[in-house]
Amino acid sequence: MVEKEVVFISGGVELSGTIALPGVDGPYPAVLFITGSGKIDRNENHKKMPLNAFYDISHYLAENGIASFRYDKRGVGASGGGYWSTGFFDHVNDAMTALEYMRRLEGIDAEKIFLLGHSEGAFISVNIAAKKATTAGIILLAGGAQSGEAVLKWQALEIAKGLKGLNGWIIRFFHIDVSAAQQKALDKIKASKKDCYRASNFRKINAKWLKEFMAYDPSVDFPLINVPVLAITGSKDIQVDPNDLKRMRELVKAPFEGRLIENMTHMLRLEEGGADITKYKEEIKNPVEPQVLEITLSWIKKTLNQNPR
Repeated sequence: MVEKEVVFISGGVELSGTIALPGVDGPYPAVLFITGSGKIDRNENHKKMPLNAFYDISHYLAENGIASFRYDKRGVGASGGGYWSTGFFDHVNDAMTALEYMRRLEGIDAEKIFLLGHSEGAFISVNIAAKKATTAGIILLAGGAQSGEAVLKWQALEIAKGLKGLNGWIIRFFHIDVSAAQQKALDKIKASKKDCYRASNFRKINAKWLKEFMAYDPSVDFPLINVPVLAITGSKDIQVDPNDLKRMRELVKAPFEGRLIENMTHMLRLEEGGADITKYKEEIKNPVEPQVLEITLSWIKKTLNQNPR
């Protein structure tokens, strides 16, 4: 495997990434990785939560003849720009620019590039595919089929169910309506005129990204996609509804494969106990669930065989 650092320009911002090639020969079919939400780098690592999912997946693909490109989003890692002033559709435009940049790279087969998005990246992949950008197919890891606002409301309720300790006690003792509290917080964000602001707990809020993400509804875009779709979700995902796999199957008119992995969480790892975000830091000590790697590789090879160019 050969890896090299590259930079490309999107919207006047210099973004940095890594090209992974199986070897010196080529051209190879390839995957463009699109990261999830939050201040995470090209490998999906946050300083407090080193997920490293895209590092694991890209290296596995390279070992099996598939090239890839993963990059740092604006204001993260080695990329320029401001993270807190970047919106959801800025991320969409950056991913589309990255896709066009990949087409010109030596060693990449420009007609055989797949999009692989995790969480927010899955939403971005759907939007790009619906715009009829030329791709060989899209791979959605922990993606959704409802509006961003619906996802955030569902997520708040599911996370609250697993809360223990003081926070869990406060919710139960005071009979706090989590749904109403979340809606109030979301309404405040929607009313904001700023790109970002400090919440009452001094936590910084990326209002521009949240407003755009909440307004985006992938269910409108799914029927417009004309390339094969693979969707993989864990049964213990409490950040996107696993039932969205069924919704995708009903919405997508192109070839669709949906896979539900039992006991897998949003972190793409297995959790044998109850779903609980406080377990994430322990989960990510393990590598990405092998089923994710195997299903992804198998589907890419099958799709290439069915649609040779």
